[in-house]
Amino acid sequence: MDFTPTEGQEAARELAGRIFADLATHERLRALGTGTDAELWKALCAAGLPGAVEETGLLGLVLLLEEQGRRTAQVPFAASCAYGILAVARHGTEEQRARLLPGLRDGTTVATGAFPAPGTVTSGPEGLGGTVGWVPWLGDATHVLVPDGDRALWLVRTEDAAAVEAVELTAPWAAARLVLDGTPAERLGTGSPAPYEDVLAAARIAFAGLQAGVCAGSLARAVEHTSVREQFGRPLSTHQAVQLRAADAHMDTEAIRVTAYEAAWRFDEGLDAAGAALTAAWWASEAGKRVVHAGQHLHGGPGADLDHPVHRHFLWGRQLDAYLGCGTELLAELGDRLAKGDPS
Repeated sequence: MDFTPTEGQEAARELAGRIFADLATHERLRALGTGTDAELWKALCAAGLPGAVEETGLLGLVLLLEEQGRRTAQVPFAASCAYGILAVARHGTEEQRARLLPGLRDGTTVATGAFPAPGTVTSGPEGLGGTVGWVPWLGDATHVLVPDGDRALWLVRTEDAAAVEAVELTAPWAAARLVLDGTPAERLGTGSPAPYEDVLAAARIAFAGLQAGVCAGSLARAVEHTSVREQFGRPLSTHQAVQLRAADAHMDTEAIRVTAYEAAWRFDEGLDAAGAALTAAWWASEAGKRVVHAGQHLHGGPGADLDHPVHRHFLWGRQLDAYLGCGTELLAELGDRLAKGDPS
C-alpha cells in the first residue's frame, strides 16, 4: 500500500488548507457561535473542492477533512461528501447521478445522513415513517440519506419531512431531529445491505480523517502554548511531564491518521474496507478523546476558558468520539467480524 498523495490530492489539500486558514479564524468562529459558515462553504464550493472528491477518492477526502479539522471549520463538508457525492456516485442510478451530482458539486445541494441505521425508520407504499433523534448538519441540508429498518437507503428532501427540529450537540454541527410521517423518498442503490455497509464504512473513514485533523490542531495549539508559557523561569515545554504528555498525544494522532489512510486506500482500491473502517473509527474514538483532553490539560488554566480556541477542538473531539459508534460499540462490532472469520 502507498499513502503518498497524488499530485491532484496534494493540490486539493494545499488549496483547502489555504481557504480554511484564511476564513476559519478564531475571530470568525467566535462570531459565528454555533452557526454554519456560509461564506466559507461558498468559497470551498467555488474552488471545486467537494466535486474534486470524485477524482481524488476517499483518501483525497480524508486529506481535505484533516485540514478542516485543524481549524474546526463549521461547514458540512464531511457529511455532504460522504452521504452525498460518494454515496450517489457509487450507488445512484444514472438518472440520479445526472440530477443530483451537479448540485452536490457546486454546493447548492447539501446532503447528510441519518446513520447508523437506528431501526426506527419504516418504509412502505405510503412513504417513510419514524423519528431520528439527531442528524448532523440537517439544519443546512437539502437532502438526507435515511436507512430503514432493513438497511435499504432512501434519499429524502428535507422540505418533505414532517418536521426538522433543531437540537444542540456538543459540537456546532447544525444538527436537527428528523421526523418522518408518510414522507416521500427515492431509493438509492439496490436495497441489499451492501450500499448501507459501503456508505457507513465511507462515513466512518471520512469522520476519522476529520478527527485526525481536530487532534492535530489541538496538539499544535498545545505545543505553541507550552513553548512560550513559562513556569519556574523556563518554558513549560522543557518539563519532562509536559513532553511525555505531548508525545503520547502525537502518537495517538498519528495512529488515527494512519488507520484512516489505510482504510481510505483500501476503499479506493475496491478492497474490503469494513474492518479497516472499524479500526480507524475505533482509534478516532478512543485516541481522539485522549488527545483533546491532553490539549486542554497542557493549556492549564486557559484550557478551561470556553472562549479559548483549544476548547473548540475539545468539543469537536468529544462529538466525534461518539458519532457513528463509540469505542466499545466499534470494538464489539469488530469482534463480531473476527468471530465470523472475516479475512479483512
